[in-house]
Formats: sequence, structure tokens, C-alpha cells
Amino acid sequence: MERVAIDEGFVRDLVRDQHPELADLEIRPVPSGWDNQLWRLGDELAVRLPMTERAPALLRKEFRWLPELAKRLPLPIPTPQHFSEPTARFPRPWIVARWVPGEPADGAEIRNVHQSVDNLARFLRALHQPAPVDAPTNPGRSVPLATLAEVFESRLAAEAEAVDVRRVRQVWSQAIAAPHWTGPAVWLHADLHPANALVSDGTISGIVDFGDLCAGDPATDLAAAWKLLPQDAADSFFSAYAMTTEAAIHRAKGWAVLSALDLLSIGRAWERGLPGGQPTWGRVGRRILERVFAFA
Repeated sequence: MERVAIDEGFVRDLVRDQHPELADLEIRPVPSGWDNQLWRLGDELAVRLPMTERAPALLRKEFRWLPELAKRLPLPIPTPQHFSEPTARFPRPWIVARWVPGEPADGAEIRNVHQSVDNLARFLRALHQPAPVDAPTNPGRSVPLATLAEVFESRLAAEAEAVDVRRVRQVWSQAIAAPHWTGPAVWLHADLHPANALVSDGTISGIVDFGDLCAGDPATDLAAAWKLLPQDAADSFFSAYAMTTEAAIHRAKGWAVLSALDLLSIGRAWERGLPGGQPTWGRVGRRILERVFAFA
């Protein structure tokens, strides 16, 4: 798709063309995610415009599944409200979704740890239900950790000077040696890093960006014990989640270190002025490793 200049007037014209009943609502830009440009639409809605090649398929997936999942989830999510077809003006599909208030956790302190632990555990218990046979899968999330060994080795080699290689390898080895998940594939958010959890008044209050939504091993999401929560909160989280095993915790630690290595790489890209970098993510990656290493 050729790059187009997107401003308030452009977004208003898109809305007026396909959703005229919403065209008089206030429109204003807000910080955007990896795949989509985001605009507030009034107080309760947001326009999500896909900016990457993969983004339209992710939006279609969210539109298909999130309204159904949202009914049972105890935290607000950006449930799609209106689907918008490609046009000559903007040749990709886009959606109008529910606006979820809060600040991303990569830039907001979680002060109310007890309530945040409870909110996250309740959210994942509600989400982690058996997925239907036609649920989406993800080649980087719906698979046993051991199948990602080459990805792990590549990421570790790239960050070897920035991490304790011995301890990272130890966690990874324990994770891939743990018994595999043998239960039914459950629904996963599959991308629970701090930019995708929202914080209000010091408490985790919402979850966004379900582009990686898929079915798989719940341990993939349980890595959030170290990715989202402050140090020493993981034990309380697993007690509140109440549906885990020692093997699942080992697998979750493996997913956490794999994610941390990825976040470190993205942070390093920002430091070097490379495309795709994020200024806070290197720090987030280091904190995740510290929390995993400190976990008994």
C-alpha cells in the first residue's frame, strides 16, 4: 500500500464514508501500537488503521473472535464494534473498537500489587478455556518451546553481551525439559508484555492488542507473572490463578526469557536509531530477566 498522509480530516472522511452516525464525534490521535495507527473517536471508541502488511489479517481475526471472548473476561478489552471495508481512499480494512482507558504498563508504575495480581489472574483464568477447533494458531506461540530452539539461540547470541548467558540457558533448559502441555489447547492472548497491559490508579485495569490471539499452552501467557508484575509477585499470582503445575511454571519461565531477549533487541534497535526500536523495551527486558532469576 502506498503511504498516505493520515490526519484528523482523513480519518473523519473515512468514518463519514462508512459509519456516518459516528462522524461528528471528536477525533484525536493517540500513541499507536506495532501494527495499527490509533485515533480516539469520542470518549468510548477508537479507530484502528492497519499500517503493516500483516495487520489486516490480525484485525479480521480480532473482529471474528473478540466480541465472543469479551463476554466472559473480567477486564475491558478493545472489542471491535464496526468493521470497515477497503476503499480507494484507504485500501485496507479497518475497525472501530471500544476504547480502553489507562496507561501502558511500560510507562506506568504498578503500585497496587495485590489488586493487579488478582485482576491478571482472574483475566487469565477466564481467558484460558478450551478453544474451538477452528481457533487461530500461531507458529511462534501455539507450539512447544523446544520447537523455537533456533529462535532462542539467535536471540541469545544477539544479546549475549547484555545478559547472564549461563542463567538464561539454565532457565531455558529447564523449560524445554519440563513435561509438555497435554490438555486441550486454550485461548491465549499470546503477547502479554507491558505495552499491552493498561494501568489505572496503579492497578492493571485493561488488556489490549490481541493480534497474536491463538490457541495453545496456557504457560505461554503465564509468563506474564514476570513480564507484567513487580518482583516477588509471581508466587501470589500463581496462587490466585490456581490452575497451574510446576511443569507449567518452568515452561512459563522459558517463554518469559524468550520474550525478554526479544524486548532487549527492540530496545537496542532504538538506542542505535534503527527502525522498529522502542525506547522503554530494553529496560523492560532486563527487569523480566531479573524477576525470573529471583524466582525460587
